[in-house]
Amino acid sequence: MKSFDVVAAALVIVGALNWGLVGALNFDFVAILFGEGAIISRIVYVLVGIAGIFQIVEWRAIQRRWGHQPPRPAPSM
Repeated sequence: MKSFDVVAAALVIVGALNWGLVGALNFDFVAILFGEGAIISRIVYVLVGIAGIFQIVEWRAIQRRWGHQPPRPAPSM
């Protein structure tokens, strides 16, 4: 499952960088790379969206899998 976490994170980063380029420079790298309106561009956009949803829904589980969950407070006596 960790490999899926990495792929999803990479897709989210690609999407974020692409949207940053669109916002700052009006330059859509995915559209330039695969063609504007091309089916592969649409697939990339959909995969980025799915990866973002996965990251939101699985945030706590991802932290546990990677060992980055904050320590729980000690039980009081």
